[in-house]
Amino acid sequence: MKAKTVFITGGSRGIGACAVKMFASEGYNVAFTYLKSEEKARKLATGSNILPIKADCSNSKEINHAVDLAVEKFGNIDVLINNVGIDEFSLLSDITDDMWYKMIDTNLSSAFFASRKVIKGMINQKNGVIINISSMWGEVGASCEIHYSVSKAGLIG
Repeated sequence: MKAKTVFITGGSRGIGACAVKMFASEGYNVAFTYLKSEEKARKLATGSNILPIKADCSNSKEINHAVDLAVEKFGNIDVLINNVGIDEFSLLSDITDDMWYKMIDTNLSSAFFASRKVIKGMINQKNGVIINISSMWGEVGASCEIHYSVSKAGLIG
């Protein structure tokens, strides 16, 4: 039986790194993205079934390329975990347009781009799971994290 493949955005640290380790230990092929944590990504790549891919997930071309690399190596994507995310503490009155767009593009647009890329393969194989990692702040909001809360609420929606 062929091993299933999971693709995890933001897999080099925190929740993503834990997911990489767990899925690999369960026999999955694991492809994951990282942006700045190359050393941590390399340490996670302990076997031939783990593929770290440097990609800015807020850029649709980079996420498309990352998924293509994973499919080229492992043949398909069975599970997508949209985990990549950033946070930032700022008052609403201090959030610049650039801060807003960086948060929305990283936390929300990246999930759209990755899901759009893998969904055709999942439909063709008549199987697949997409998991969006959100936050309680997406449900209740946070006074000093408005743009973070909005991005996480979007994932829940």
